[in-house]
Amino acid sequence: MIFRIAFLCSILFIIELYTFQLLKTLIKSKTILYSIQFSSILLIAFIIYSLLQFDRSIGQTQQTMFIMALMLIVYVPKLIITLILMGEDIFRLASGTVNHFINYDKDADFFAARRKFISQIGLGLAVIPFLSLIYGITIGKYNYKVIKQRIFFPDLPDAFDGFTITHISDIHSGSFDNPEKINYAIDLVNEQNSDLILLTGDIVNTHAKEMHPWIETFNRIKTHEYGKYSVLGNHDYGEYVTWPNAAAKEENFKAIKQLYGDIDFKLLLNEHTFIQKGDEKIALVGVENWGQNFKQAGDLNKAAGQLKKEDFKILMSHDPSHWEHVVQHDDKHFHLTLSGHTHGMQFGIEIPGYFKWSLAQYVYKQWAGLYENLGRYVYVNRGFGFHAYPGRVGIMPEITVLELKKGVEVV
Repeated sequence: MIFRIAFLCSILFIIELYTFQLLKTLIKSKTILYSIQFSSILLIAFIIYSLLQFDRSIGQTQQTMFIMALMLIVYVPKLIITLILMGEDIFRLASGTVNHFINYDKDADFFAARRKFISQIGLGLAVIPFLSLIYGITIGKYNYKVIKQRIFFPDLPDAFDGFTITHISDIHSGSFDNPEKINYAIDLVNEQNSDLILLTGDIVNTHAKEMHPWIETFNRIKTHEYGKYSVLGNHDYGEYVTWPNAAAKEENFKAIKQLYGDIDFKLLLNEHTFIQKGDEKIALVGVENWGQNFKQAGDLNKAAGQLKKEDFKILMSHDPSHWEHVVQHDDKHFHLTLSGHTHGMQFGIEIPGYFKWSLAQYVYKQWAGLYENLGRYVYVNRGFGFHAYPGRVGIMPEITVLELKKGVEVV
C-alpha cells in the first residue's frame, strides 16, 4: 500500500510540475499562479486522504465515486498537458543536442525557451476531456439509447421469424441517484413491446441492499409474452469487498439471487429452458459468471444439458470473454450469446455505423455491439448503469432490441 501511494504521489508530482510549467508560460501574475498551485496541493491532499479512508468492508459508495470523478476531471486534462509538454521537452533536448555538438553555437542556450503557442495548444486540448467528463457526470450517465439490431439465422425455426428480444445488462443499482431518470429508462424498455426480455447480470455493485430502493421501479417492467429471464454477473457474487465471515458473504449472495425474483425475472443458474411458440421452440441457456479475469462459476456443459447441436440456442453469459475463449468453439453451436460486463469502459468515441473506439477494446475483443464467427454471434450490451466513474462519455447506457430473422442477410 505504501509503495502504491508513493508511486501515485510521484506521478501526481510530475503532472503538477508540467501543469505549473504551462501556467507559468501563460500567466504572468505570480499571485494567480501561486494561488492555483496552492489549490492543487490542497486537492492532492484531499484525494490522497480520501483514498486512505476507503473501507473494503463497505466497497463503492457515492463518496468514492465522487473522488473517482474528481480525479478524472482534474488529472486527465493535466495528463494531456503533461504529454504535450513532455513532447516539447524531447524536441528541445534534441535541438539542444544538435546545436551543441554539430552547430557549435556556444552562445545559444542548450534548452530553448518554452514556446507559448505549444502551451496554448496543450491547454486547448486539455479542455476537451475536462468538458467531456463534466458532461458524462451531469447528462451522459442517463442518456439512454435504444439500439436495434436485426440478426439472420438460416436455421431459425419458422415460428420465430421476427421474434424480438429486449436485452439489458449491468444495472449497478448502487450507483443510481436519480429516480426520475431510471423511471424514464424503464418506460423506454416497456415501449419496445418485445416478445421476451433478458437481463445479463450485475444487478448491484456489491450489496443486495443497494437494490432495495429500486425494486418497485424495476417491477414496472411489464410482463413480456414469452417471459423475463436473467443470469448473474461478476458483481453479484460480492467478491470486491472484505466480509466479516463466509456466512455473511453467502447470506448476501442468496439475497442478491432473490432480488432477480423480486423484480419478476427468472434467474437461470447453469440451466436452460425452452421458449415455445406454436409447435416450435428455441432453447434459452443461462450460465453463471465466467470471465477470463473474473469469477468462473459458469458451467456451459451443465447448462446445456442434453441439448443437441441442431437445437436453436440463445445463451446468456455476462462476460463476453466467455464467448471468445469457450462458447464460439463449443461443438453444440450456440447461435446467439448475449453479454454485457464491459460498459464500453463508459468512455469512448462512437459514430453509429462508422466508427467506435474505447480503451475497452484493448482488454476485450468483443466489447460493444454485434460480433460473428462462423455463424455464431455474440452481442455485447454497453450496460444500463454505471460503476466507479459516475458518468458516461461517448459510450451511452443501452437498451437493446434484437430481432431474429430467418435466412441470410443480404449486404
